Amino acid sequence: MTMRNCRWCAAIASALLLAGCGGGAQSDSGNGEAVALTKEHVRRTLPDGEAMTGWKESARPTAVEMDKLYRSQACPIKDNAGCENSRFYGASTFRHDDSAAAVTFLIIAYDSEQAARQAYDVLWDGYYGKRAGQRAKTFDIGPIGDERDARFGSSGFGGEPGAVTQTRVGTALLWTEAASADKGGIDEDGVRDLATVLAERARQAQNGDAPSAALDG
Repeated sequence: MTMRNCRWCAAIASALLLAGCGGGAQSDSGNGEAVALTKEHVRRTLPDGEAMTGWKESARPTAVEMDKLYRSQACPIKDNAGCENSRFYGASTFRHDDSAAAVTFLIIAYDSEQAARQAYDVLWDGYYGKRAGQRAKTFDIGPIGDERDARFGSSGFGGEPGAVTQTRVGTALLWTEAASADKGGIDEDGVRDLATVLAERARQAQNGDAPSAALDG
């Protein structure tokens, strides 16, 4: 994933910011399935400045109702595959001045766990799994979420690192996209920590708790 693409992610987050945020009706099937997140849940699940010790907020956590425009951004493959039965889309972006790193967190909230499961492989194989840059290889991010994948590659011609993770937590799909202008700006451990924070916050939200997971200082 190039730094240009990382800036593109920041642009998406900024566009979401302009759209504003608000509430939404919570859905629960009552049969043991995970609950569907509201728009406010999505916004609060996204890491904020308090959760990101050592990072500076480039675009604050924002969630919007999924529509044609946002489906084209969240699911930019044929017929916006993977966005079926999606309800809300959210993003937040941070930078780390010391390491010249940037990270964007993305969430798509679906109306059911089944919809999120069906979208998982479609979006990983069709788009997000290709965003780690050149010569990307898979790596283990540990037992987070209900499903998870991660790739680490080169974000530029000089070998600067880029990484992407995708996780499913109940009814939501989550992404962490990170890149750095410096070769040592990000590493697998750092990306793993970022993905874990996002997944834990999503789990807290689906359990009815206020998302509070944060990076260790």
